[in-house]
Amino acid sequence: MNWFGPVEEAFFQNRPNRFVVRCLHKGKDIEAFLPNPGRLQELFLPGVRLFLTRQKATPERRFTFTVAAVEREGRPIMLHTHQTNAVAAYLLEEGRIPGLEGIRIIGKEIPVHHSRFDLLLARDGEEILTEVKSCTLVGKAMAMFPDAVTERGSRHLRELSSLSRKGRSALVLFIVHWPKVDFFLPDYHTDLIFARTMLECRETLRFLPVAVEWKKDLALGRTVKPLAIPWDLLEQEAQDRGSYVLILRVKETRKITVGKLGRITFPPGYYLYVGSAMGNLTARTERHRRLLKTKHWHIDYLRAEAEFKAVLPIRSSVPLECLLAQRTARIAEWSIPGFGCSDCRCPSHLLGFSTNPLQLRVFLDLIQYFRMDRLSDSLKMVSGKQYLKGIE
Repeated sequence: MNWFGPVEEAFFQNRPNRFVVRCLHKGKDIEAFLPNPGRLQELFLPGVRLFLTRQKATPERRFTFTVAAVEREGRPIMLHTHQTNAVAAYLLEEGRIPGLEGIRIIGKEIPVHHSRFDLLLARDGEEILTEVKSCTLVGKAMAMFPDAVTERGSRHLRELSSLSRKGRSALVLFIVHWPKVDFFLPDYHTDLIFARTMLECRETLRFLPVAVEWKKDLALGRTVKPLAIPWDLLEQEAQDRGSYVLILRVKETRKITVGKLGRITFPPGYYLYVGSAMGNLTARTERHRRLLKTKHWHIDYLRAEAEFKAVLPIRSSVPLECLLAQRTARIAEWSIPGFGCSDCRCPSHLLGFSTNPLQLRVFLDLIQYFRMDRLSDSLKMVSGKQYLKGIE
C-alpha cells in the first residue's frame, strides 16, 4: 500500500527550524515542510537523499513539498509523524500486528481528562486505550525512542498508567520505521525521565514496539516484526551516571592558560572533550553549559573562551570515558596533549576537528555505537536468544 502518492527525490542541505528543510530538488534550492519535530540528527547529514511529496497549492499552504522520508543505508525511513497513526490503524485493521489480531478500531483522537489519545481499540468486549509513537532512532539492531526530550510523552505514560489502575486497559504502540532491528529501549541517554517513567509503568501498561519496512516508492512492505524490550538491561542502565562528549567551538586561534598545563595555543575548530560522572551526570553536563563558575578542571578554562555547541551524555553502569576518548582520537584531526587526563594514562581527552562533528557520519556512528550498538551486540552474544525467543 502506498501512503504518499508520487515521490520526488531531493538532497538535504540544512534545517532552518524544526519544521523546515532546505534541499536541492532538480538542481534548485527549495524549502520543504517537515512534519516531524524530532532532532533527526543522525539522519539529516548534508547530501543525504530525501523523499518528497508534492502538495496542492492553497493560499494557506506555504510549501509545495513535504518531506515524507529520508534514506539510510539505501532504505527509506518514514518521517511523516502525521501518517504514523494511519499506518498503525491500517496494520491493526488488517490483523498484521502480532498479538493484536482480531482488534477493531472504535474511536480515534479520544479525549480523556486533559489529554487526547490516538486510538480506542476493542476485542472480546474489552476496550483498549492506545497511544501511538513514531520511532526513527535506530542502530544496527536497537531502536530507541524518543530522540529529543518529550515531557508530553512522559505525561501520557503516567496518565495511561493511572487509567489502567482504575480498570481501563491501555497500550503504547511504537511504530519503528526500520526493519533491521530486534530490540527496543527508551532513549535514556536523551530523556532519562521518559525512560524511568516507562520502567515505573511497565506493570500497568502494555508496551508493544513493532518494526515496519518502507520501499523506495514509500509503499509499506510486508515486514511487521515485534521487538524485544530488555527490561533488566534498562533497569541497570537508566541511571544518572556515565560519560559524555562536550562539543565546543573556537572561532579563531586563542592562547589560553589552562591551570598547571600552562599557556596553550588552540587553533580554530571544534573541540570534543570526553568526561564522565558516575553519579549526577546531569548536573555535570549542565555545569558545562554555564560560563559563570569556579575553574576547577582543565575544560573549565577552555569553556570560558569557547562557544558551547552541544553535550552528548552516554549513560552507562560501567566507566567508558577512556575508551570513548581513545575511539574519538582515532577519527579526530588533532589533540591537545595532557588535557583532561591527569588521572588516567590516556594521551588526551580533548580532540579537535576542523568541521562540525555533528555533521560527520563517522562521529555519529561512534556515538551510536556507545549509546546503542554495544548494548545490542552484548544482548545478541550473551542473552539475545532468550529475548528473541520470548517474542516469537
